[in-house]
Amino acid sequence: MYTRILVPTDGSGVSALAERAAIDFARACGASIVALAVGQPYPPPASTEGAMVIDAALETEALQAWATRNATRVAGAAQAAGVAATAVTDIAYAPADAIVEQARRHGCDLIFIGSHGRRGLSRLLAGSVAQDVLAAATVAVMVLRPQPQQLRAEDDT
Repeated sequence: MYTRILVPTDGSGVSALAERAAIDFARACGASIVALAVGQPYPPPASTEGAMVIDAALETEALQAWATRNATRVAGAAQAAGVAATAVTDIAYAPADAIVEQARRHGCDLIFIGSHGRRGLSRLLAGSVAQDVLAAATVAVMVLRPQPQQLRAEDDT
């Protein structure tokens, strides 16, 4: 069925639910996991007039540390469950593009991603990485959209 599954994480409760489901799925399929965290830098300002200056090196260092921590956490959980896993990080303005590229680079045949299920204005403002991955991926994509009670339970832990 599937042999290598990319599991992107953003560290949210939705991602945590998708991570656990992906690990269970990988174990059932006998697949390995590539755990991916993508740090998304702030876009450079169009005008520096009146803008706050962000030290790009410090921002990149902080994003890399965050991504390493999250990818390593997911890979560790997979390994503890008996699933072979690799931790991968990336820094990109467009996380969906990075997810699709890392799936290609690591020979993944499935992307297992969580979705917040945003609608309306919140989707317009926050975007939908899962939707963008679905539109751009050349491999299968499994989207986990948790029910509200699952999110409340995740927030309580």
